[in-house]
Amino acid sequence: MPEPRSWCPVNNTLMRSQTAVFCHIVKDHMGPAPVVVAGDVPSATVVAEIVDKRATAALVTGRDARLSGILTERDVVRRLAFRSVEDTPVQDVMTSPVMTVAEDDYLYHAIARMRRFKLRHMPVVDDTGMPVGMLHLDTALVAAASRMVTQVDRLTQEGTVDGLREVKSAQVDLAQQLFDDNLPVPTIQSLLTHINRDIHRRVVEMNLRAMEQEGKGEPPVPFAFIVMGSGGRGENFLYPDQDNGFILDDYPDEDHTRIDGWFIDLAERVTRDLDAVGFPYCNGFVMATNPLWRKTISQWKAQIAGWLRRRNTVTLRLSDIFFDFRSCYGAPDLAADLRSFVTEAVAGNVSFLKDMYHDDEDYGVPLGWFGRFITVKDDPDHEGTINMKHSGTLPLVQSVRLLALREGIPATSTCDRLSDLHEAKVLDAGEFDYLTNAFQEITFVLLRQQMADFRAGRKVGNYVHPDVLNERERDELVDAFKAIKRLLDRVRGEVTGDVF
Repeated sequence: MPEPRSWCPVNNTLMRSQTAVFCHIVKDHMGPAPVVVAGDVPSATVVAEIVDKRATAALVTGRDARLSGILTERDVVRRLAFRSVEDTPVQDVMTSPVMTVAEDDYLYHAIARMRRFKLRHMPVVDDTGMPVGMLHLDTALVAAASRMVTQVDRLTQEGTVDGLREVKSAQVDLAQQLFDDNLPVPTIQSLLTHINRDIHRRVVEMNLRAMEQEGKGEPPVPFAFIVMGSGGRGENFLYPDQDNGFILDDYPDEDHTRIDGWFIDLAERVTRDLDAVGFPYCNGFVMATNPLWRKTISQWKAQIAGWLRRRNTVTLRLSDIFFDFRSCYGAPDLAADLRSFVTEAVAGNVSFLKDMYHDDEDYGVPLGWFGRFITVKDDPDHEGTINMKHSGTLPLVQSVRLLALREGIPATSTCDRLSDLHEAKVLDAGEFDYLTNAFQEITFVLLRQQMADFRAGRKVGNYVHPDVLNERERDELVDAFKAIKRLLDRVRGEVTGDVF
């Protein structure tokens, strides 16, 4: 699956930023269209085309048109220099398998892989595996200021628990650099989430290798490892806990003990290592070790259908956690199939959406008379502060999710949902602008506080004291809460029919 659309755009301002490389994506830095040939083309023909187009390599495709190998200048020298190549198919002398990068991957990630494996260029593929371009290391490094290369290396440590723990530490420094460069916080959240998903992917791969080396074999069926909550939306702040699960391909019932036992083992290893890296165990046990979040695709569909039919506080809150899921490893078609099922099952389901609204309606904005902030009073540790999650991001995220689910919009990030709702004319231009700005303002204040807490050695949380806000920030935060309040009133009227 491609990443959410809420990545930061590559524009002149960001290009001048010293940290811009961490927001650039591969497809914006590809070179000229590469030479692409079928595997049965004679090598001499391929070499001639490489020379004619002044290319450095040719991409070789198989019968399905997907990338199967690459012929580089080095291959020509090593494998063809002393051979008759007139009729030798290029597939006989190409390098295979070939390391690739997705067109929607972050540029810094591609730079790190190319440096680590000493590659001068790397083929770029789309989400179906079709070649779409070539990334050259020298071009990529031009976009990355030399002083940022060390940071790139820190963010792409080897896939060990210690290495990934260093990645998690470097992530906080990167967030501060991007924040100081005045990048929008939703953009920073998207990047933080991308790094976190990459850590999850590498933890899974690390444990798959370990299980195979121990004689436990490869996965008995295809699977997708999913993340939920803010990780699924692309809206991680600092130090999120674990919200994950497995979608397994269907298998015969008589194989359940063997197959599920294999995935229990994998789940225990993965959640253990994620905790060691810096993703604490979920207090609510929303993890792949819990059979509730580890099911075959058919079992998932049956469970979701059951949640929609038998609604109560528990099933509504399980739905609330799950509906923002996103795959970060494995078979993307399983996650795509389940996403389509959820979107179709919930769209227009008025009674279910009404019950979801009532389950979430306790989350309101912290504004009293004359725009005064309502602060925490029943928690001695945070008295006088504003809970920016419960009173800020949650009411907005949940309301936007309800409208998106009602309209059959499959996007999961709040920014993408707002954009799609505006495009569908559910939100007019004014509503879209107000709500987008509200999300940016609240996330800005919250991330700044989290980084301040981290630097001061305090527990990183969601509480902000109004005294840290200047007059402009107070006014903008009041406007943000007012915009969310108007949205809450609208959703209540449209979903429940209660206009008073």
